[in-house]
Amino acid sequence: MSALFIGLMSGTSIDAIDAALVDFSNQPTLVATHSHPIAAKLRQQLLMLSQGCHNELTMMLMLDHQMGNLFAEASIELLKKARVDATEVAAIGSHGQTIRHYPDSHCSLQIGDANLIAEQTGITTIADFRRRDLAAGGEGAPLVPAFHNAVFRDNQQDRVIVNIGGIANITHLPASSAGVVSGFDTGPGNMLMDGWAMRHLKLPFDENGAWAGQGEVDQVLLNQMLQDAFFMQLPPKSTGREHFNIEWLDRQLEAHPASPSAESVQATLCQLTATSIAQAITEYCQNAEATFVCGGGAHNQTLMTMLQAALPSHIAETTEQLGISPDWVEAIAFAWLAKQTLEGRPGNLPAVTGASRPVVLGAAYPGNTAK
Repeated sequence: MSALFIGLMSGTSIDAIDAALVDFSNQPTLVATHSHPIAAKLRQQLLMLSQGCHNELTMMLMLDHQMGNLFAEASIELLKKARVDATEVAAIGSHGQTIRHYPDSHCSLQIGDANLIAEQTGITTIADFRRRDLAAGGEGAPLVPAFHNAVFRDNQQDRVIVNIGGIANITHLPASSAGVVSGFDTGPGNMLMDGWAMRHLKLPFDENGAWAGQGEVDQVLLNQMLQDAFFMQLPPKSTGREHFNIEWLDRQLEAHPASPSAESVQATLCQLTATSIAQAITEYCQNAEATFVCGGGAHNQTLMTMLQAALPSHIAETTEQLGISPDWVEAIAFAWLAKQTLEGRPGNLPAVTGASRPVVLGAAYPGNTAK
């Protein structure tokens, strides 16, 4: 079997498809990367479908087809950049685009028709990773901690890996080989900040956290938001746009006695992400010495400063320090998960998701190229 795999990731921020070509001959090595844009109209349709809209079933079928085509395009463009033929790639791991995630009901849905990806690329495609974990009694998320454990664990340093996408999650990697890897979603990552920036700046995100840096944190509003039941919930736990969305923020602001400025709200949302991550680490990763951040939030300098201030005894860096760019950790993780599936190896960690046992994740859609 070839050691080359492709990982495809589109997160809850719905900003682009991250495509990574990875060589697993030894340690995971990035061969090439490609960020494939998602058109503004398509992004808006995906957000509408995620939040509930008219004629949902028809829209879901149409968007499943469109996203399948787009994931295939991203893969083909990646191969062109790498000057690698499809016949050299063992498989594609496609996370898909999450539309709904209801772990309490054991339901999660990702779209992006894998039949189209396999047919258009000719490469065997592994998709639908979450639902087997759900079937085994788990939350179906987060799934990347198993990959974190495989590549970032160190027997000399107790580490936490923090992924800050639309939602934030942590993975605790104990230095002791006897220590159990744990992890869970901590709450909003960039999602609320992105929504607020779109409403007030007409921009998809607050670049480098510059706007948040102009505001003052409203401590009363922050304390009020931290009373949300999700933050009190014991792990394993996961969440998504179904819970933390712009309507949730509007309700928080309606219940707030003051009228903070727009930039103050942005600063407070930034602090909410930093504080909820830091509180989770302090409570559940008590021996941790270092925190390494990946995902889009790693580029938000205001957020990184707040996180370091909230964890004064930690080294707070990005995964660049561990040899993998923070922009590509999740895409590489789904390439790795595809490899696990093809080899018949489990891809979940029951201590993280709450599943009853380790299970092989995903379904395989055969390609049509000779390997």
